[in-house]
Amino acid sequence: MEEIFKIIALSISSLFVLFLLTKLMGNKEISQLSMFDYVIGITIGSIAAEMATSLENDFTQPLVAMIVYALITFIISIINSKILKVRRVINGESLVLYNNGKMYRNNFKKAKLDLSEFLMLCRNGGYFNLSDLETVIMEPNGKLSFLPKTNKKPVTPSDMNLNLPDEKVVVNVILDGKVLIKNLLDTGNDEIWLEKQLSSQGFNNINEIFLATCDSNNNLSVYKKYNINTQDVFE
Repeated sequence: MEEIFKIIALSISSLFVLFLLTKLMGNKEISQLSMFDYVIGITIGSIAAEMATSLENDFTQPLVAMIVYALITFIISIINSKILKVRRVINGESLVLYNNGKMYRNNFKKAKLDLSEFLMLCRNGGYFNLSDLETVIMEPNGKLSFLPKTNKKPVTPSDMNLNLPDEKVVVNVILDGKVLIKNLLDTGNDEIWLEKQLSSQGFNNINEIFLATCDSNNNLSVYKKYNINTQDVFE
C-alpha cells in the first residue's frame, strides 16, 4: 500500500514538474514542433514516467535529467532566434515542391514525400486541381503552404472596393446554463438586458441554454440544449 501511495505522489510531482518545464520551453502545437522539439518532448516524457515509478532508485536523478533537457531546449531556442544557420540545421528548411507548373523531384526526395501523398495533402488543403496552384511549399514543420493562382484566389471585399467595418470577437455570455458575468459586463450589458433578450427569444430558463453569445452589434445568439440521439451518418 505504501508503494502505491508513493507512485501516486511521484506521478503528481512529475506531472507538476513536467508542466513547469513545458511552460519554460514555450507553448507549441504538435504540428508546430520541429524534429528537435519532438525528440526532446518524447525524452522528457519518458523520464517523467521513470520518475513516477522510481520506488527503489533515487527519483532526483530523473528529475535532474528532465531539468537539463528543458534547459538545453531553452538555450537552443535562444540561439535559434539569433543565429540563422543554427536555426536551419535544427528546424530544417522550407522546400519548394511545385512552382509555376513544375514539380521538383529532388525536393520531394528530401521531404520523404511521394506523389500520391502530396496530392492527398493538396486535397486536404482544398485544392483538387494542381493547375489552380502557383506554388506549393513544404514548411519545416511538415505542413504544406499553398499559393493559389491570382484568378483562383477567393474574392475579398477589398477586391470589390467595399469598405466593411472590422469584425470583433464574439463573446460567450452563457456556457452550459451558467451566466458568465464578467464577459456579460465586458459587452456593456447586464443581467437585466440578458433576461429581456432571452425572454424575447422564448427562453425563460437559463438552465436549458447550452451556449449564448453576444457579437459586436449587441446581437444575442442562443443555442438550446438537446439530448436527442441521432444516427451517425459517417459510421
